Amino acid sequence: MGTALSGRLQPGTPAPDFTLPDAAGKAVSLASYRGRNVIVYFYPKAATPGCTTEACDFRDNLASLQGSGYEVIGISPDAPAALAEFTGDFRLNFPLLSDQDNAVAVAYGAWGEKVLNGEITEGVLRSTVVIGADGSVTLARYQVDAQGHVATLRGELGL
Repeated sequence: MGTALSGRLQPGTPAPDFTLPDAAGKAVSLASYRGRNVIVYFYPKAATPGCTTEACDFRDNLASLQGSGYEVIGISPDAPAALAEFTGDFRLNFPLLSDQDNAVAVAYGAWGEKVLNGEITEGVLRSTVVIGADGSVTLARYQVDAQGHVATLRGELGL
């Protein structure tokens, strides 16, 4: 198990394209967002405390983010049914996508070693990648804190 630091995305590089199922099982492609700025965030597991905090933070700030020209997409290894439940329980107002084989998380550098309950394990690293209208990475942050992340992100984006 090695943390794939070399796999982390850098500003100016093209964002890897993906097509993943949403909570309803409908395919959503990054390419369909071309021409818009997109915040893609990776989280480990729906309905866990940190992931709920982060999702609700994005939910509560979505209108403001969209008003500044940013769409939001959340990606986790959860199955579409779990995403549907998470979306309904917390009235989430942006797409959550299912990356069950973690291929997109790996492509985005959002997969690696982490400590969970005192054990070193491998999994999704809470990460956020901002993609510009041209499809290139404008900002990439890895192993972010769930609490206050959107405020930090807004500051970094100058919003």
